[in-house]
This record gives sequence, structure tokens and C-alpha cells, in this order.
Amino acid sequence: MHLLSIDWWFLLEKLVLIMVIISLSLVIAMYTTYAERKVAAWLQDRRGPNRAGPWGILQPLADGGKLFFKEEIIPLVSSKFLFILGPSLAMITALLTSAVIPWGTSIHLFGREMPLQIADVNIGILYIFGVVSLGVYGIMIGGWASNNKFSLLAAIRAASQMISYELAMGLALIAVLMLAGSLQMSVIVQNQIDHGWHVIYQPLGFVIFFICALAECNRTPFDLAEAENELNFGYHQEYSSMKLGFYLFAEYINMFISSAVMATLFFGGYDIPFVNEASWGISPNLLALIGFAVLMAKIFFFLFVFIWIRWTIPRFRYDQLMNLGWKGLIPLSLANMVLTAVVMLILKKLN
Repeated sequence: MHLLSIDWWFLLEKLVLIMVIISLSLVIAMYTTYAERKVAAWLQDRRGPNRAGPWGILQPLADGGKLFFKEEIIPLVSSKFLFILGPSLAMITALLTSAVIPWGTSIHLFGREMPLQIADVNIGILYIFGVVSLGVYGIMIGGWASNNKFSLLAAIRAASQMISYELAMGLALIAVLMLAGSLQMSVIVQNQIDHGWHVIYQPLGFVIFFICALAECNRTPFDLAEAENELNFGYHQEYSSMKLGFYLFAEYINMFISSAVMATLFFGGYDIPFVNEASWGISPNLLALIGFAVLMAKIFFFLFVFIWIRWTIPRFRYDQLMNLGWKGLIPLSLANMVLTAVVMLILKKLN
């Protein structure tokens, strides 16, 4: 009787949505590597990849095939279980974050309402930070398991960098949570639909969050952990084949998910300004698809900015990186949080 009481259609809906989101993340991450090279070529007045398929669009498939068929090398002095666990953990944590992001409104099919969100938990922001924190272990384990001093030093750098910038990122988000009054991602999006995008009220919070996202994803100018002129190619120096591919792929998935989180928290997520079902007579299903397309457009814009910054700004020194995090961004985010609280208190008293 207990098995019969399970809503199997609900489980099937969630399973299909999980497969779609994971597949979408992998495809976008794969073609972000192509976009990286094409945007770099455009900025540097070059052609970029143009041999594999029309305009080089098959280049990511060629790169992936190369990684799959390259010889897999595991150093004899390494801890083999941890050596495999490191890139696996980096990949899994990169994908898990997508579970709480609302990708659109609900779709109505077969008399059922299917929300375009895998898990609408009431602690969505805490879930994201919990999963992101676990991503540090993927890098740290990979560097330590290699039994290579350069890999270990790079892993320690990466871990200290990510932990440092998570603090400023979390403090920057507290001001957003004050405005929304909830940790639930769907509520945060609805608050922006009702009262305007959070970036309007929290421009400093957004700038701090974006800088921290660059550091969390190990992107320029914060890519010291994998800088070949610093530490012999960083924490994944001893990796080859698809284990190296997992680390590289995880970076681009993190870029995609970070862009989705920024779009959701600060730019209304799937919200389309001045467009809603009542005023335009749009069917709920079409509105959900348009909202999803709008969210993807916002994500692609942030991905372009990520790539643009990589080929524009030089790499920081490590002392500059840590000074910016501890002496710059954390005090700024604290000041922003206090200022937001004071303004909200004043407005509450006036009303």
C-alpha cells in the first residue's frame, strides 16, 4: 500500500527535468569552450577554430574525443582512490547546484502543473553555498592525492582563495535576503517580479557577488591556482585523459551555474519586464518557455562577460588577490549589509 501511494508521475517529471538540466549544463559547458576561443579570437583579431565543421562548431566534439582516447596515467606514488575522487567530486558538485534554480514558471501538461525547478526548498541559498563549499574538496583532494608538491601548493592556494571569497559572497547576499525576506529561490524571483530587480536596489552587492564568482570559478584575474607560469599548471598537473577533462569541464559548468545564480538573484531570473500572462494574453506554457529563453539570454550575457574579462584583465599576484578579498570586499559587503538594514528600518518607520 505504501508503494501504491507514491506519486510516480511526480517522480517521472523530476527525473526528466533532472536529465534535461544536466544535459543542458553539459552541452552549454562544452560549447562555452568553443565560445571562449571564438571570443578570444574576435578580441585579438584572429579567426579562432575554423577547421572542425562549419565555422569550427565541431571543435568541442573533437576536443572531447581527444580527451576520451588519450592515455590515462595515474602516478604510482598517488593515492589512487582519492586521485579518481577529486575530479569526480568537482564535476558532481558543479552539477548539483542547478537543482534549486527556477528555470521558468510552471508548464501545464496532461492536467498536471509541472514547475521548471527540480527542488523548491525553503533554504535554497544555503543549499547553493553548501554545495559550493563541497567543491573546494574536489580541488584540494586532487592536489593532495597527486603526491606532487606543485599540485599540493596550487590546491592550497585554490582552497584558501575559494574560502576567502565565499565569505564576501555570502555577506553580499545577506542584503538581498533582507529585501526578499526568504532563502527560497522561487520567492526571491517572485519578489523581483513584484517590486523590481534586486540589482536596482543592490548594485554594490551585485558587483561584489560578481567579483567573488570570478574567484570561485578560478577565472582571470583570479586563476592563480592553475597558472602554468606560477606552479607548473596547478592542482591538475598530474591529470590526463577525462580526469583532466572533468576538472576543465567543471570550471565551465561552474561558470554556467554562477551566471544562472546571478541572473536569478539580481536580474529577476526568468522575469520579463512589463510582460505577464494577464496583460499580454499569453498562455501559461508559452510564457514559461519565453521565461526560460529570457533566463538563458541573461546567462549567455554573463558567460560572455566572463570570457571578455579573461582576455582583457591581467592576472593578479597572490597577495593582491588575498588583500582584495579580506581588506576590500569583506568590509564593503559588511558596509552594504548595514546600510541596507538602516535604509529598510527607516522606510519601515516612515510607513
